[in-house]
Amino acid sequence: MARSSSSKLAFLAVLVLLLQASSLAVARRHHHDEPDPCRDGAPGLLGHKDHRCSSPAVSPHGGTRAVMTVNGFDKGEDGGGPSECDGKYHHDSEMLAALSTRWYADGRRCHKAIRITSAHNGRTVVARVVDECDSRHGCKDNIVDTSKAVWKALGLDTKIGEVPVTWSDA
Repeated sequence: MARSSSSKLAFLAVLVLLLQASSLAVARRHHHDEPDPCRDGAPGLLGHKDHRCSSPAVSPHGGTRAVMTVNGFDKGEDGGGPSECDGKYHHDSEMLAALSTRWYADGRRCHKAIRITSAHNGRTVVARVVDECDSRHGCKDNIVDTSKAVWKALGLDTKIGEVPVTWSDA
């Protein structure tokens, strides 16, 4: 009888350990509020044939919410080194953007057009992605970092520093 009871206890202990391991795996997968941009079947993935995976940037309601910041893309400005997409510096008079790491998507958005809409006034512009705002080194995960030309076209003062926007692939 003792052997049967200890077998049942051992079975229950193994079952509890398996359930705990399973729940930890699920918790690890759902640790971030944002979906994994490369997970198959994730809701909101872009269906572009040239993207193996992409972040959610298009919603049926007008785009992904983000914070737009101002960046200098010319040599010696606050943007740092040359652009990730082409290794070059760009003029602030151009309609340019750098995206947070997950939206930059390992460079798959390089030289692609994105549509940015200001939450302040509803104005919309199209800018070209030329750089990454590296989320692994200080950039927040929801940033659309843009040139002064984008701010001017949206009718915004760069001294504000940060404004809410929505964006999508153009």
